Amino acid sequence: MDFSVRAANLEDSKDIARMIMELAEYEKLADHVKITQKDLERDGFSKNPFFHVVITEVPEQHRTKEGHTKIGYAFYYYSYSSWKGRSIYMQDLYVMPEFRGKGVGKTLMSKVAQLALAAGCHQLNFTVADQNKPSMDFYLSQGCFDVTASLGYHYMCCEGKALEHLAQP
Repeated sequence: MDFSVRAANLEDSKDIARMIMELAEYEKLADHVKITQKDLERDGFSKNPFFHVVITEVPEQHRTKEGHTKIGYAFYYYSYSSWKGRSIYMQDLYVMPEFRGKGVGKTLMSKVAQLALAAGCHQLNFTVADQNKPSMDFYLSQGCFDVTASLGYHYMCCEGKALEHLAQP
């Protein structure tokens, strides 16, 4: 199948927002999505972006029945490990269901890995939902490992009222 991967731009924000919601629906967590297209435009395509996206596009003849040509994305940002140094964190890797199994996800992840190495990063980090066995199997087949299983770490989060409470002196 013919497809290309490129850095996303401001005009891709609508499709990125659409695919973020599709991913959340796939993971049965759509009610947790609070981000808007405007948030993506402001936070990802400003002078100092908080995140970056690579997007997969197919030619018009392969567009979806809804007319979409943007069929996958990888959402990432740079971070730092106090143990390893420069790192990249892949927040999302998503391919529309009808395009899975055709090398799109592998190509997206490979692109993020290339960007990581070009920036001097020593690791690519990401999380996988427990129930997403196909993705876990895919990542393991790429040489990735489960930090929770091997090192015993858990990814934690503090948000909303708890974050506000924590911020109090």
